[in-house]
Amino acid sequence: MAEQPLVCIQANPDPGLVRFLAALNEALAADAQRGLESTTRQIRKAFSSMTAKFGPPLVELARVEDAHFPAPRRMVPVRCYSAAPERAAPVCVYLHGGGHLAGSVEVYDNICRKLALTSGALVVSVEYRLAPEAPYPAGLKDARAVLAGVLPWLRAQGWAVNGKLFLAGDSAGGALSATLACEVSRDEALPRPDGVLLVYPSLDYTLSQPSVERNGHGLLLERGRIAWYFDRYLPEGKDRRAASPLFMPFEAARFPPVWMVTAGLCPLVDEAKLWHTRLRMAGVAVEELHFPGQIHAYLNLHKLVPDACEKTYASMADFIRRHGADD
Repeated sequence: MAEQPLVCIQANPDPGLVRFLAALNEALAADAQRGLESTTRQIRKAFSSMTAKFGPPLVELARVEDAHFPAPRRMVPVRCYSAAPERAAPVCVYLHGGGHLAGSVEVYDNICRKLALTSGALVVSVEYRLAPEAPYPAGLKDARAVLAGVLPWLRAQGWAVNGKLFLAGDSAGGALSATLACEVSRDEALPRPDGVLLVYPSLDYTLSQPSVERNGHGLLLERGRIAWYFDRYLPEGKDRRAASPLFMPFEAARFPPVWMVTAGLCPLVDEAKLWHTRLRMAGVAVEELHFPGQIHAYLNLHKLVPDACEKTYASMADFIRRHGADD
């Protein structure tokens, strides 16, 4: 029998999102009426402004440092966060969202601070290259290089680590994380993370799952905007199915445990549900936290939906603690 995606029941948005979505959709309609077209600069500025306005409040940590990770042929900027640097901690490499085109270490600063505080992990936020200046697979290469060498590099930089390694990302960062998890399962030269954390991940560059249409209008992440992102990220002629984590081959025996959060009103929810089913049927350990009334990028809207965000961080922290304790 062919696999079918687990279709989420349509839900109303969280009450905290109603006014935000109404104002956003009114502004988008006005822009369309005036014939305004999006630019990369505008998208980046809007994403940064939204996160700065609605994201989590600043968390003070004992140690936060910018550095450059030595990858092949370039230095990758990273920012390291620790709430208790005197303790040996698990490491969590974080890959930010933004459609492979927007977002940055700076935009995600408060999100990574919050994750470091709640989980106790040493969070390493990666400034991977973005499209259209650096299309696929440039950002993936940056992320792979950091994952491959981050533990010995951190020790050499004087950070206390316990040898446990996690990979996390939201949206486009979730796509990179899921791709690397598939690669790790097939390539023993890459370190196998002790867990992978995916926040409403982008897993299907073909946009072929039903929720792309069902949730792709009026709920922040528009179907047309997703296609616009992918057209700039994936070079012309690139096999989008082959590049999609949803369709990538993997070896279940080496696949790391997966924690995933999904939002019922996210255009990407069906691809996440389908991937969850495929992994689980292959014998991979998968945990899912689902919020029926949440939209894509709700972690960037912390002030509007604090309860869902706090539950998400708490669940991520629990997963890291369970899989990241000293042997």
